[in-house]
Amino acid sequence: MVVMDSLQELLGRYNPQEPEEVSALKRYIFEEFGAESSVGLHGETLVITVASASLANTLRLRLPTLQKTAKTKRKIMFRIG
Repeated sequence: MVVMDSLQELLGRYNPQEPEEVSALKRYIFEEFGAESSVGLHGETLVITVASASLANTLRLRLPTLQKTAKTKRKIMFRIG
């Protein structure tokens, strides 16, 4: 007899790990600017959400540095929120 795990048991054991690119970008933004950020992967685009427009524009100017930090060639998009 095959016993199937309940959905709650399966989700309870699920331990998602964010991609290294995401954690590297969050760490860089926090270390350089002392600001919290949200970084998500949507398709082939990394979306960085920060609280202020001035921070988003500063990060936009540092786009090559962000790509080196994350070791990625993906497109990076900024969102204010």
